[in-house]
Amino acid sequence: MTIWLTRHGQTNLNKQHLMQGRTDEPLNETGRAQARAARAQLGDMHFDAVYASPLQRAIETGAIIGDIPMEEVIIDERLIEADFGRFEKKGYLRMSLPMSLYWALPELFPCPEKDGVESIASLVARSRSFLEELEKKDYEHVLIACHGGIMRALSGYLMDRKNEICWRPKPRNCEIRVFRVEDGRHVYLEDLKLPK
Repeated sequence: MTIWLTRHGQTNLNKQHLMQGRTDEPLNETGRAQARAARAQLGDMHFDAVYASPLQRAIETGAIIGDIPMEEVIIDERLIEADFGRFEKKGYLRMSLPMSLYWALPELFPCPEKDGVESIASLVARSRSFLEELEKKDYEHVLIACHGGIMRALSGYLMDRKNEICWRPKPRNCEIRVFRVEDGRHVYLEDLKLPK
């Protein structure tokens, strides 16, 4: 199985440098253009299945890159973005110091769970649950459209990282990370990025 893992296209909240987490913000026109450009890079690639977070920006990105109607995208709640609690829709530079440190270096700083922020352990557990289930399916090529936070945990699983996350570099909008899964082994193949 080859897993194509992508982050959604740009939204207006992305453009304003706001933490959007679980806010159901749609793609803007730039985001749709990014998804179309990512699709163009894939040529005539056919996906056996397209999965997405329940948020509209991920569903639409999955439909465009997967070249299928939005109604055919398989929604999985485990792919939703991290919950940013009280920092939802806050500017990147207007969060508390504990949140800024945690989101920059979660390997070193504790999650401010008292502020309603989802922990890395929770992201990792959701990612593992989803991918272990996916690996049992008989797909050749599958696309997963999700978000920057959860993509770091999904990538960590697929890279067999000891800390179970691949936090840096931050996934860009419509970046696609490609992995091969074979006999329980994971191989990172390539990273398809849109031109800046």
